[in-house]
Amino acid sequence: MKNVFKVALLMLLSVNVSWAAVSGEESFSDALIGKNNSQKSQAIEWLVQEQDALTAKHVLNAWLDGNLYYFSDKSSVNHQALYVIDNLKSAQQAQSAWGRDPLVIENSRQFKKVRVNNRLRREIRSELASLGINSPEASVRYDAVMTLLGTNDNELLKALATRLSVEQDNKVAELIELALAIDVAQDTSSSNSVRIAAIETVGEYKFPIVAQTVNRVLASEPPADIESAANLALTRYQQSQSLYAGAETVFFGLSLGSVLVLAGIGLAITFGVMGVINMAHGELIMIGAYTTYVMQQLMPNHIGYALILSIPMAFIVSGLVGIAIERSVIRHLYGRPLETLLATFGISLILQQAVRSIFSPLNRSVSTPDWMSGALEINPMLSLTYNRLYIILFCGLVFWGLLMVLKKTPLGLQVRAVSQNRGMARAMGIRSERVDAMTFGLGSGVAGIAGVALSQLTNVGPNMGQAYIIDSFMVVVFGGVGNLWGTLVAGLSLGLFNKVLEPWAGAVLAKILVLVFIILFIQKRPRGLFPQRGRAAES
Repeated sequence: MKNVFKVALLMLLSVNVSWAAVSGEESFSDALIGKNNSQKSQAIEWLVQEQDALTAKHVLNAWLDGNLYYFSDKSSVNHQALYVIDNLKSAQQAQSAWGRDPLVIENSRQFKKVRVNNRLRREIRSELASLGINSPEASVRYDAVMTLLGTNDNELLKALATRLSVEQDNKVAELIELALAIDVAQDTSSSNSVRIAAIETVGEYKFPIVAQTVNRVLASEPPADIESAANLALTRYQQSQSLYAGAETVFFGLSLGSVLVLAGIGLAITFGVMGVINMAHGELIMIGAYTTYVMQQLMPNHIGYALILSIPMAFIVSGLVGIAIERSVIRHLYGRPLETLLATFGISLILQQAVRSIFSPLNRSVSTPDWMSGALEINPMLSLTYNRLYIILFCGLVFWGLLMVLKKTPLGLQVRAVSQNRGMARAMGIRSERVDAMTFGLGSGVAGIAGVALSQLTNVGPNMGQAYIIDSFMVVVFGGVGNLWGTLVAGLSLGLFNKVLEPWAGAVLAKILVLVFIILFIQKRPRGLFPQRGRAAES
């Protein structure tokens, strides 16, 4: 009996210890290591109330992310001490959760992860948000309030109301008003007039939670006046959603059109001036993309600079390859379009195999600089990705630069003369053979620049050029052979047309419909949108 009594006493004492109030770092560690979720919740409250905000955020974020560990060696003075470790396998030191001296990791097995469940995750996020709404930085307060949208926790709502009375930043204040209005709109104990005003406030915003809130109000079978206000708010939200969805479609269409313009503008020069059906044009784009990859391998710590330097390097490399192709093969086949098609198709296979032999058949990933990552958020319904924005701007710069070359330089004058009347140009002393080589090099160099842009949108591989050769020919033929403005209008139009069709027709069927449209269009206007006089058109 005595033994049974001792065991019962020990159990009772252990229960009392486990339920002891958290009053310091040691008892905080005991609570986190134990299995009692109620005591862990108490530990979270103690941390937020007794420690400074920076320490509390540090510990709670580490716990939430699974990076909070305790030292499990009972023989050490650091037994059960808490540490923050981002990656236990590769870490050399464990950082103290309380900002003390780090601990050298001699054996990773001495560290055990502090466990967290879904209930505790909700409590941690709630406390982090509560800490965030009083941060001195407006961006931190904004993010904290964003996580609280839709909360029905009375304490958090009171904290938001208190913060609203002193908030100086307009964006944060508006977001707090939305959070409070969401709660009032769903509160059946509030008067109808107050709920209607709250619903009208909620309906002015464009966050996804607006539709969720209004739908919850409608699902609760409210009075007629509240139902009417909720339906009006939902209609306004859906109209805004449709408007910005259309704007996003236009943006994606312009970005796709810019890619098509970049891919086709070099072909427009060679095909329009020389009448050469260059099936290796896609491989010249591929060479530009691989040039970008090589530049980033040479400058691994300066990805942004490598990308910028890749533009002239890709132009030079692809341009030299293009001149070599023209001087060695194409100059012997002028006037025989079928032979040039077959010859350039063979060259495309040779270039693909050469790339496979040098770089292997595997795709290569080209890194995107930080300044091209992320998106520009216009509002919660519309975000424009930076990489596509830069592609659109880059397309405009390339087009303008090429236009200046053809309009303002001696080479451009000679190119226009040869394209309009080769015999007369020769009679005026223009060396048409040299112009052909330089024109082919110029078109090839622009194809290389297109490869730099495409490397930021897709993986770089031996077959990447094949995906753009057909599109390039469609853009050139649709716009008018040899006309740069026609290429620009055709590329952007086809990109928009494709993206408008995709939502209801699918990507594959949309491409088929675009091809059918071009076939029918060429039947009506065989010389394209903007026909240009020249030997290719006249023949």
